[in-house]
Amino acid sequence: MREKAVLEMKNISKTFPGVRALSGVDFTLCEGEIHALMGENGAGKSTLIKVLTGVYNKDGGQIFIKGKDKAVTIHSPQEAQNLGISTVYQEITLCPNLSVAENMYIGRSKDIYQNWKKMNEDAGKILKALDIPAEPTKQLGSCSIAVQQMVAIARAVDMDCKVLILDEPTSSLDEQEVAKLFKLMRDLKAKGVGIIFVTHFLDQVYEVCDKITVLRDGKLVGEYEIKDLPRVQLVSKMLGKDFDDMSDIKSEAKVFEQKEGAVNVFEAEGLLSDAGIKPFDFYIKKGEVNGFTGLLGSGRSECVRAIFGADRVLGGTVKVNGKTVKINKPIDAMKNGIAYLPEDRKIDGIVGDLSVRDNIILALQVLKGFFKPFTKAEAYRFADEYIKLLDIKTASADTPIKSLSGGNQQKCILGRWLLTHPEYLILDEPTRGIDVGTKVDIQKLVLKLASEGMSVTFISSETDEMLRTCSRLVVMRDRKVVGELSGEDLTQNKIMSTIAGGEN
Repeated sequence: MREKAVLEMKNISKTFPGVRALSGVDFTLCEGEIHALMGENGAGKSTLIKVLTGVYNKDGGQIFIKGKDKAVTIHSPQEAQNLGISTVYQEITLCPNLSVAENMYIGRSKDIYQNWKKMNEDAGKILKALDIPAEPTKQLGSCSIAVQQMVAIARAVDMDCKVLILDEPTSSLDEQEVAKLFKLMRDLKAKGVGIIFVTHFLDQVYEVCDKITVLRDGKLVGEYEIKDLPRVQLVSKMLGKDFDDMSDIKSEAKVFEQKEGAVNVFEAEGLLSDAGIKPFDFYIKKGEVNGFTGLLGSGRSECVRAIFGADRVLGGTVKVNGKTVKINKPIDAMKNGIAYLPEDRKIDGIVGDLSVRDNIILALQVLKGFFKPFTKAEAYRFADEYIKLLDIKTASADTPIKSLSGGNQQKCILGRWLLTHPEYLILDEPTRGIDVGTKVDIQKLVLKLASEGMSVTFISSETDEMLRTCSRLVVMRDRKVVGELSGEDLTQNKIMSTIAGGEN
């Protein structure tokens, strides 16, 4: 092991059926170091953490922990904990109905519960030493999310933790709470604890971390000192693009001719939801394809969910075709001619046990009202029309949608929304996890719909795809809009430098 290393993972591999999640990944964490683990969705971050904490068994490679002569094998989270590896997850995994002190000691020692006074005193000392603003006897559920995170960290530290893994700990915190958490992290760093910080927030990485390890597609891209890796280069490595070798991809599709003086199809000012995004302004013209771009976790999806009323709207004004409207829930958006294909088709899209036909007619049936069901002939006609139009591969319209491939499920959801004949269509990651041929079909369809006058907002993690389809991009970073690109600025280089904060 390196002289100051508290953890070394060497040549770690992990394969799931049909997917190589990790391929020979190395990772080293030193004492008193805050080390960011970065990568886009599917990069392998979660898999590496789960191998380290014993949730998954590795297929190959070695793990070394300071103080152990030989490589260790970790079969369970309990074994990881015994080796001094503790994890604090984004979702609090403690018991809100118990006191702060009880949460700090639950599952550790039966003896401690025989002396409640000592338990509370010991907990109080730890909380004071770490400057955590919580009383030992206070019910955990009455504390803020930030304090609950800190109590989880205090529990980990009191268990002689050498390696502390913080998995997206700041996603639910405001700026003041983040500052308190960072102070605690720096205090632990000074005590020699090695911290693995998993986050999507670039600003936070550069504020608190010493090193960055980047993964992409299950492989190690590299380990870097924070001072040696400008933000724009970090973005480049995460996305897998060589910054000096990027081409601008222009669409040759027919462009809808804008009428002079025409009002915007949709317009929002100061729109704000309870999903943690900063208030934003947005508009889209008739026949335009625009998009939200940024790294995973930047706020892209939260913006379109606010537009559709899928998250609780807290403020802002909205106009549809120049008329002020209220969109507080999805049915309001649907009645105003807005359709939304969500990011996660499994959770928010398909109804797995229903047939292809029932999934396709679902949105139109909601608009019509469930007390006014379609006739059997209407349902068959609607389903057959879109199965043919979108070339959905299914044995029949009666086939349960869960039996279809991911790409064909996506086409069914797209058909569902096209059947409502929307004026404004929002597509969030419509091509994720589907084959190349289907991706091209969906991109061509988007451009065709726009040429016929439909307005489309398109979101994709693949910037090449955004450039092929969009004429204007809204750039997001750390849950706020940081720029807008169109015309000659619509290039890979400009997108990445804007995401990175204007660096060249």
